[in-house]
Amino acid sequence: MHLEEVTINELQASMAAGKLTARQLVEYYIERIHTLDQNGPTLKSVIELNPEALEIADALDQERVSQGIRGPLHGIPVLIKDNIATADKMQTTAGSLALVGARVPRDAFVAQKLRAAGAIIMGKANLSEWANLRGRSSISGWSGRGGQTRNPYVLDRTPCGSSSGSAVAVAANLTTVSLGTETDGSILCPASICDVVGIKPTVGLTSRAGVIPISHNQDTVGPFARTVADAAILLGAIVGVDARDTMTSESKGKYHTNYTQFLDANALQGARIGVPREGYFGYSPKATRLIESALQALQEAGAILIDPANIPTAKQMESSSAENVVLVTDLKADLNTYLGELLESPVHNLAEVIAFNEAHAEQELSLFGHELFIEAEATAGIDDPAYIQALAESHRLSRQEGIDAIMDQYQLDALVMPTCSPAWYIDNVNGDHYTGSSAQPAAMAGYPAISVPAGHVQEFPVGITFMSRAYSEPTLIKLAYAFEQKTRARQKPKFLPTI
Repeated sequence: MHLEEVTINELQASMAAGKLTARQLVEYYIERIHTLDQNGPTLKSVIELNPEALEIADALDQERVSQGIRGPLHGIPVLIKDNIATADKMQTTAGSLALVGARVPRDAFVAQKLRAAGAIIMGKANLSEWANLRGRSSISGWSGRGGQTRNPYVLDRTPCGSSSGSAVAVAANLTTVSLGTETDGSILCPASICDVVGIKPTVGLTSRAGVIPISHNQDTVGPFARTVADAAILLGAIVGVDARDTMTSESKGKYHTNYTQFLDANALQGARIGVPREGYFGYSPKATRLIESALQALQEAGAILIDPANIPTAKQMESSSAENVVLVTDLKADLNTYLGELLESPVHNLAEVIAFNEAHAEQELSLFGHELFIEAEATAGIDDPAYIQALAESHRLSRQEGIDAIMDQYQLDALVMPTCSPAWYIDNVNGDHYTGSSAQPAAMAGYPAISVPAGHVQEFPVGITFMSRAYSEPTLIKLAYAFEQKTRARQKPKFLPTI
């Protein structure tokens, strides 16, 4: 069968009919990774392949025959970001040479959940090193271990980050689906720039146990897929309360193991959607023009647009230092805890990571520095009154006085805005050229958001973000699916060298 752009349901139908095996599917993707990722366009989205992938596929094929399938992910290959721990023959390094050879005590909870669902963890995806909280002039998609991930649409443009490899691999059909992580924009931006669906779940919906951390207040694990339906399937497999991540206890009774029940092509009919223009439109005139067409499509599908519905605190969030204080303080505390639990590791705390980088500056610091690490190392801990105040300010601006306020005012189901600008040039001298994005309010609030392909500016994809309150994933999936079914904007990449 033709396997490009194939969906999970199509794969399951082929496997049920005996036309395809999980082994054949893994072999197909490995060959494609060899052709497009390691050679040819050299996307560098996959940092490592699982040497046991074919063996796992064989076992799942056998199980399918002898016992039936575990669920929709049975025999489906998944790539996971290289900050998600696996206690197998693969490394977990966050792209850093400092963690090569480290041994983790166990699988991350989300990796356990994938294995239990019958998914095949085919390999690890490259990323912006340390999930892009290392240096101020960082280059999205670059890691010391994996090199520079490239955008499959136009190879000299950014894939965005930090979940660069996870998004690129799905876009380029190197895997069926993948997992990424987000602290602020790390799922949404690569999803937009790589023309795929990315779900940034509510903080606490998916466990972060075993994930190399930035911030327990903002980190979340979520899916990438080529369709909303596939993203919904993957999300349902990884949710659940985990004793090793206390924030997941808040999700009890609020998560669903089957988000496909919310796929409704008519969900936009009567939906009240706010358009927060101030701060989230205009930084990229071409992206704004494209999203204006998307807004028209929403109205044609029956949505009631409240336009504008500005987030009252948009400017305050952008100018406030609160988020940065929270992130650098959490980074030191959370990373030291993670590193301290490793069975073996070349580095045991943030101070040793900084020392490693300086001792290996040619490999790690030649393109940009680690100023944020140094800033984090100087923080006074999560009992520091300045931190406690910053966290309260971050939540107040993003939640009560931000997203909640505007949604209450107009009784909204969701907010909608451009995800970010089209892709910029990869610049090894000056770093990333961000002009703007819509990720910050949901990031600071810990609220969910979904980016869905919305169209193209020349060859460059642009996504649209649907955002709402905590645990509103069912609503967001409904709206995103209805928009996707109406517009069908996703296109396959052409691997153009430049434009």
